[in-house]
Amino acid sequence: MIRLYETGTFLVNGTDLYPSPEEVTRATGLSADRDAASRGTIAWGIMEAHNQSGDMDSLQLKFDSMTSHDITYVGIIQTARASGMEKFPLPYVLTNCHNSLCAVGGTINEDDHKFALSAAVKYGGIYVPPNQAVIHSYNREMMAGCGRMILGSDSHTRYGALGTMAVGEGGGELAKQLLGRTYDFARPEVIAVYLAGEPKPGVGPHDVALAICGAVYDNGYVKNKVMEFVGPGIRNLPVEYRNAVDVMTTETTCWSSVWVTDEKTEEYFAVHGRPEAYRELKPADVAYYDGCVYVDLSTVESTIALPMHPSYTYTIHELQENAADILSMAEKRANEQIAGNARMDLMSKLHDDGCIYVDQGVIAGCSGGTYDNLAAAADILRGRSIGNGTFSLSVYPGSMPAYRELVKNGFVTDLIEAGAVVRECFCGPCFGAGDCPANGEFSVRHTTRNFPNREGSKPGEGQMSAVALMDARSIAATAANGGKLTAATDLADIEYSTPKYYFDRGIYEKRVFDGWGREEPDHPLKFGPNIKDWPEMPALTEDLLVRICSYITDPVTTTDELIPSGEASSYRSNPERLSEFALSRKDPGYVGRSKEMREIERGREAGKGLPEEVKAVYAALEKAGIAADPEKTDIGSAIYANVPGDGSAREQAASCQRVLGGSANFAKQYATKRYRSNCINWGMIPFLVTDPDVLAQGDYVFVPGVRTAVMKNADAITAYAVKADGTVVPFETSTGPLTEPEREILAEGCLINYYRTH
Repeated sequence: MIRLYETGTFLVNGTDLYPSPEEVTRATGLSADRDAASRGTIAWGIMEAHNQSGDMDSLQLKFDSMTSHDITYVGIIQTARASGMEKFPLPYVLTNCHNSLCAVGGTINEDDHKFALSAAVKYGGIYVPPNQAVIHSYNREMMAGCGRMILGSDSHTRYGALGTMAVGEGGGELAKQLLGRTYDFARPEVIAVYLAGEPKPGVGPHDVALAICGAVYDNGYVKNKVMEFVGPGIRNLPVEYRNAVDVMTTETTCWSSVWVTDEKTEEYFAVHGRPEAYRELKPADVAYYDGCVYVDLSTVESTIALPMHPSYTYTIHELQENAADILSMAEKRANEQIAGNARMDLMSKLHDDGCIYVDQGVIAGCSGGTYDNLAAAADILRGRSIGNGTFSLSVYPGSMPAYRELVKNGFVTDLIEAGAVVRECFCGPCFGAGDCPANGEFSVRHTTRNFPNREGSKPGEGQMSAVALMDARSIAATAANGGKLTAATDLADIEYSTPKYYFDRGIYEKRVFDGWGREEPDHPLKFGPNIKDWPEMPALTEDLLVRICSYITDPVTTTDELIPSGEASSYRSNPERLSEFALSRKDPGYVGRSKEMREIERGREAGKGLPEEVKAVYAALEKAGIAADPEKTDIGSAIYANVPGDGSAREQAASCQRVLGGSANFAKQYATKRYRSNCINWGMIPFLVTDPDVLAQGDYVFVPGVRTAVMKNADAITAYAVKADGTVVPFETSTGPLTEPEREILAEGCLINYYRTH
């Protein structure tokens, strides 16, 4: 059972929930003031300790450390270099777990790795070589600590189960920290996630995480808030179980997470050779939360999230009992999201015997590749076979220390003898760069996401496969049945073993370069031919003219649709070349249309005049009585999407638009703070509109006085949509609240420009 509270709640002594101050006093005799009790959360204490502003309503945070992987770190370092950075002012971990397949794109992936190593030497960073660990496994093992805050350029930067408030953001926010600046954010609300009971055998962390995600995603219950895990059920969960639940909080669209810590947390840090990183964290005797997600762990069942979102959840038994109806609905919903001629086929997976059969299983990464998950999978598969048919199973341990323990305790032997393939420490299956299924196949994965194309298919080229998310235990049960979908709770004869875990720090000491505090300023950066500087970005002019070059009506648009993962990520260090992939799977014509606007602006700046179409726009504005000076008006492109930016923190979702000449996004709302921040940091105005029908693809939008409006943080801005027939339609737009640095960044044209003058 998962229940969402309709109002805020008081937590007393970490165990009892009360709806009002009066109820607290009546039941316990304790006084309860909402404002005072709000300061009793774990999150408040951590944020207060890291806040530089002195005003807890307007946070200015400095983090204890940062982390990036090899899709994002080159752009971040290049941004910080261009802005005047001379050394890393805080520990910065550079992992190589996303683009570690060094055959893809020639030398460019390994070129970036060498760039990162040279940057770690020059600026004093921490470099984790390819295949040593996935980003979040390393940071759990080596960087997390109770009461700390970590900022990462990966959306799944979550170490809350270890008492660390971690935040996944776009690269611009990390560049700010490298330049000694702060992360500015209005204090978020804090939601209690109250855990009671104990999971039944066979129910794993992904079952719990998916159940929570299914309960809170659609209604935005925790969006941009902190999820604080409390309650007596926490003691019934091993720490790695907690870690695997915690990393999935990203899929709820929360901002960060943190858990009560206890003796199991203390043991985790001791095992990892860092006992000093532990301290007890718990709410005050009376703490107030802005809402509550009540989870009875004993009622959670083996769960599946169908394509193409982690919130599309059913229990496996529900799916089995209503297979035709649910698969048909999921297939229809998925095909409405897919651009191009490809179609997802789920109904063919329902066989004549009434059972669902899948083609592939994958257990990987920061959510699936933990020691506990793979040990449980091995326990299920011991002495069994996955068969020699279509079905295949791959497992990816999260780190080499975990891999070593799996080998030492015989779990790798059990997996291999059952027919599984044990691979390197690699995040690829999470974003479409590893174990890509064949066209038409159905994969079940204990990974973080099943967004469109996260399995690696290319709908524009007629390729379409499907991914559902499941826990490692049910994937292993399915594998033991040769691909027939099976809930782990249906296996009655499994004895789950729990051999003690020993962490070998020497594995990292032999390979990881730790230059923190020992920077070598004269050390040269090593550039490869694909590593390019950011192009120049224009400052914001007083007036702005943009053309809607893509109009997207999907309920939510993911960052993977704005800039695809997979093979596109090989070009992430080359802004111009990467930009060619922008919206390529959602709207293949967008790049050409946006480039056309970029060339028009370049021609205007060079004094070549304007094309007839743009002259006609200005003529329509003049006829409508709207003053406009073409010589002082920047011309750019824009996109409209209902709710853009769900998912990945990759700044490229915004920077690629900017490189192509993008000046703005229009939206009803932004799916995540991090995507909106990415737009701002790259100089694209995050406009909000209440009536999307006022715009259409191909419309020009004229926004007079936009620079002044941005600098004044105006509540409303009048803009004008110019239609193809010359009709001019006025409408109200806004940017939403902007901090002073955000206003100045937009005015300067991007973060790099801002730091050149500040």
